[in-house]
Amino acid sequence: MASFSIGEFVGNGVLKGLIPKLLEEGWDDVPTLKIMNVEDMDAINMTQQQKDALEIRSYLHERALMQYGDALESSGKGLPEILTIVAGNLTSQFGMKRGHIARFMNRTGPSSAYVDDPKADPSPATKRISTLSKNNSIYKSFQSVTSQKFPSRTTSITEKTLEQSLASFKIKDGYVFKGIVAMEPAEPRACGCVQPPAVTDKIAPYSALESISVQKLTPEYKIGMEHLVKTKTPPMKAAELWRNKPAVLLCIRRPGCIMCRAEAHQLYAKKPLFDALGIQLFAVLHEYKEAEVREFWPRYWGGAVIYDRGMEFFKALGGGKLLKEKFLSGFVFNPRAIANYKRAKAMGIQQNFKGEGEIKGGLFIVGSGKTGIAYQFIERNFGDWAPTAEVLDICTQLQNQQESQVQ
Repeated sequence: MASFSIGEFVGNGVLKGLIPKLLEEGWDDVPTLKIMNVEDMDAINMTQQQKDALEIRSYLHERALMQYGDALESSGKGLPEILTIVAGNLTSQFGMKRGHIARFMNRTGPSSAYVDDPKADPSPATKRISTLSKNNSIYKSFQSVTSQKFPSRTTSITEKTLEQSLASFKIKDGYVFKGIVAMEPAEPRACGCVQPPAVTDKIAPYSALESISVQKLTPEYKIGMEHLVKTKTPPMKAAELWRNKPAVLLCIRRPGCIMCRAEAHQLYAKKPLFDALGIQLFAVLHEYKEAEVREFWPRYWGGAVIYDRGMEFFKALGGGKLLKEKFLSGFVFNPRAIANYKRAKAMGIQQNFKGEGEIKGGLFIVGSGKTGIAYQFIERNFGDWAPTAEVLDICTQLQNQQESQVQ
């Protein structure tokens, strides 16, 4: 799986010496770096070799093939020329494994529908999406935010690329929100002999979240912060996290879990969109193991990592008590969980089995100040995650409400 560490992204190629300049100009995390266009590159005087390197590495990052970055970059060829190389030569010249060649040659990139739905057909997303209107609030927000962050130019991404990025998260026709409390269905297990645990269909009270004592273990990732995993940050009330800006809080069951890592990775990959909407991203852990935090951040998640010692966020997801399930009934006999595992495995995620893994997680979207909980998703089956389109739509609604209040 492609890492969100800038050091691992640029590798040992020509971009390595450009890191100080990237940091100075605000291109300080991988998702933002990947949306650079030609105007952005010219603004910081990138050479053609550096432009080619960034294009190659962005392409590889989308396909979780960063291990070939140095070799492909050192070939001196641009991405269009590399994509014309026949399969046999990719193996002989660059050591590319045969199983990776098909993924490398798939120019459409990963399908967002496939990522959200473990049972979806992984056909090109372009066959199933329509062009997004430029009047879309996310589109406007993106342009507004990026023009403020990078005033030396008119936009930080071409209109065509932005429309494609947002259209891939467009909610399908006929889609109906499951409500402010959302979850995947509970499928029959072991021919109906095993019953899934009951889950709440009521939103957690805001009072259950605002006074939770949390500890910030890592800051939001920027270049050069790989070693800033903190262990002595004073505890704080959770309400401080969203005092000024809305927040998405991803409650992780276990940071070494393959499915949890996949969920975190796909959500943080959309960071430029959340930035445009003014939304903060936090990962919440209920168990603290420093080595596990270091392995999780920033490789799979570049947002801040929060420690919830009392497991209060997780209790709130369960209606006041922890939602737990045994491995045998929750995974072995659960076809939905197995499908979720296969989805994560297909993304090239690595895993370990350290730590507690039976306490289920989920996701909260909380408005700024005391405006309350806007959305709550419950991990009913191991590896369920909130649909990206749903999360972005709720965040867009929050931004629209904030704009209307200002006006």
